[in-house]
This record gives sequence, structure tokens and C-alpha cells, in this order.
Amino acid sequence: MKNEGIEGTERFLSPDRGRGLRAVRHFAVGELVFACPAYSYVLTVNERGAHCEHCFTRREDLFKCGKCKQAYYCNVDCQRGDWPMHKLECVAMCAYGENWCPSETVRLVARIIMKQRVTTDRTPSERLLLLKEFEAHLDKMDSEKEELNQADIAALHHFYSKHISDLPDDQALTELFAQVNCNGFTIEDEELSHLGSAVFPDVALMNHSCSPNVIVTYKGTVAEVRAVQEINPGEEIFDSYIDLLYPTEDRRERLLESYFFMCQCTECTTRSKDKAKMEVRKLSSPPEPKEIQSMVHYAKNVIEEFRRAKHYKNILFSLELSLLEKMGAIFADTNVYMLHMMYQAMGVCLYMQDWDGAMSYGEKIVQPYSVHYPTYSLNVASMYLKLGRLYLGLEKKSQGVRALKKALAIMEVAHGKDHHYVAEVKREILDQK
Repeated sequence: MKNEGIEGTERFLSPDRGRGLRAVRHFAVGELVFACPAYSYVLTVNERGAHCEHCFTRREDLFKCGKCKQAYYCNVDCQRGDWPMHKLECVAMCAYGENWCPSETVRLVARIIMKQRVTTDRTPSERLLLLKEFEAHLDKMDSEKEELNQADIAALHHFYSKHISDLPDDQALTELFAQVNCNGFTIEDEELSHLGSAVFPDVALMNHSCSPNVIVTYKGTVAEVRAVQEINPGEEIFDSYIDLLYPTEDRRERLLESYFFMCQCTECTTRSKDKAKMEVRKLSSPPEPKEIQSMVHYAKNVIEEFRRAKHYKNILFSLELSLLEKMGAIFADTNVYMLHMMYQAMGVCLYMQDWDGAMSYGEKIVQPYSVHYPTYSLNVASMYLKLGRLYLGLEKKSQGVRALKKALAIMEVAHGKDHHYVAEVKREILDQK
């Protein structure tokens, strides 16, 4: 693995944050800071047949594993490359059949255990931070997280104990699952669709900021870290752990719940974007603060319910429309909770192939997104990309090209000009000439 960019950074003790990563030279906007191959990774079940299990390449002519007939590969080389990890699932999938259903986290942890058994040296993924150094925060876990952890351990034993001899004891597994939950990454495509889960130790070294100066994107199973702000020598390198759409209180709540710290970044201390994110309608009789807070609480509950029940999209369609109407009586269309519900409604329209409906929601979302998110945001690029492809599908050529060009301007910085996603979008634009 070429250590491109790694010599421009160093591990250090960050004040009030513990260990972190800082620059030892200047990085320009769009420059690759470093790349990190996954220590271990797993393709999500929903993408089987569409992406190669080994390299995550998206193509239509994949061939399946002859034994389990569930894993797909580009060629024999990819199949051989994946076999050390796939073999522990292949036999189990054949044995369990339709009852094979471990969670993605359980599958990832099983692969990490196998990797640790055959790898004793520092890997190319651990140039600055070893996986075993990951924080677990076991002392901060509440009873709900502990129960989830125990359920994962039980599932690991159920699905893998016959195929992995001498699993670590429960104490070691408890720590490993906690480490993965705090330090794992979701690999996503250019439209932010979930492709899989992975651990990237060197990437996990970076601390969080709600105004990050780098962004993490993926080239297959390699994480690439690029500057989205000018970074000078001596400055700490910050990633964002969460969706930055929401106001300070929500972001801090999410960070505390998932990562066990209270964010004190400049964005959180100044709350500079909160007013715009929480815009309410200008009514003759303005809503009372309690009424607004009640609607915020309601919106948060709805968001959580939809997150858990998103596979019932056809049932949720009418619910989302009524919820939009209820929230719209108080919240402006630029309010982040309204935007979230419109995004959900857009997803339902796409699922139901209501292209005009999806386009209508996308048009309402994209401009407020551009205001609320940082300049080089994957969320904004993804929305322009979806909207551009919808326009082209609906034969709105000029609007489609404009939207794709706006997506491309962000992607060339976030993904790099040589990324295959960038090349795909360029081809889509050229095809319209």
C-alpha cells in the first residue's frame, strides 16, 4: 500500500480530546491527506449481486460463489482474494440456509477475529493507530447498549461457533463489539446508499468537528481523506462523525449517545446556524416556544420511528404526507425537520417510481441543503446527483445537466478528480451533448 499523504500528518495528544491527528505540512482544498485500506470489511446483504464482495466494484456481469450461491465476484482473482474471509460465512450459509441472518456488525466482528488470528504485524491500515487501541467506552454504556452488545455476542456464538474454533471469551467480545460500534465506518456510494461496514484504524484516529476540515470518501474498500478547507502545519485534522444537518442540541445529543463526548467545536459553541435551521413560519399569531419545542420533540420521535421502520415504505407514504402537513403548519420549508421529512418522502417516491413526486421534493430540498451543510458536503452533492438523474429521466435535459455539474463541482473536491464516480458523472453529462 502506497503511504500517499501519510507523511504529511502525525499522531499527537489533542488538548481536551485525547489522541488525534494533525498536519505537519500545508494541505490545499481537494488534496488527498491520506488513504487507508480497510482492516476488515463486509458488503451489506442488500447489495449482493450488484457489487463485488471483495472489491465493492459495481457491475452487472458478476458471477456467484459456486458453493453458497450468495456471494458475487468480478472474477476469479476477486473470489480468491475474498476467500480467507468468505469461507467462514460460506459454510455457515450453506448449513443455515434461509435461517442465516447475523447482523452486519456481527459479520464484521467475525471477520476481524479471523483477521487478528492470521495477522500479527502492524497492517497498512494501522500506520498511526492499532485496532486494539480503539476506545470501547465500556464504563459509559447504558443498560440498553449493554443488552444490544450481549445480543450480538449471542448471535456470534449461534452463527459462527461451529466455524470459528475457540472464540474469544465474553469479556473480550464485549470490548471488541463496543470498539467496533464506536469506531466502525459505513461505506457509501455517490448517492450515499449503504454498501457495507468496515474498520479503518488510521481514519478512526481523527477527532470530530461540526465544521470539519477533511471529508472521508471511499474508493472500493479504501477510505480516502481529503481536505475541504485549507489546512496549515500544526493544525488538527477534523472529520465529522455525524450528519451535520441538525441544530447544535441534536448534534450534541447524537454525539453523546453514540460516541460519549460533548462537542465543544466552534460550530457548537457559537450555534451560528441554529436560527436558520429552526426557521418557523411567519404567522399572524406566532407559535409559542413550548409549541415549537413540542413539535421538535414530535419530529425527533417520528424520525426515529421511520429509521426503524423504513422498509415499510409503501405503507408509510400517506403517513409522511400527513406528517409533512402537520409540521408545515409551524415549520418553514427550510426548517431541518421539514427537510428531513421531505427527504423521506422523496425516498418513498423513488421507491414507488413516482419520478415527478421525487423531483418535486428534491427541488424543495436542494437549496436549503446548500445553506445548512458545509461547502463541500456529500449530502448536497448526492441531492444534486439524484435531482440531475431525475431530470434526465424526465427528459429535462438542461436542468439535468446543470444539476449534475453542481454535483460534480463538489465531488471533484470530496472524491478527487480521478475517482470513478466522478468519471461516471462526467460521462452522463457528455452523453447529453
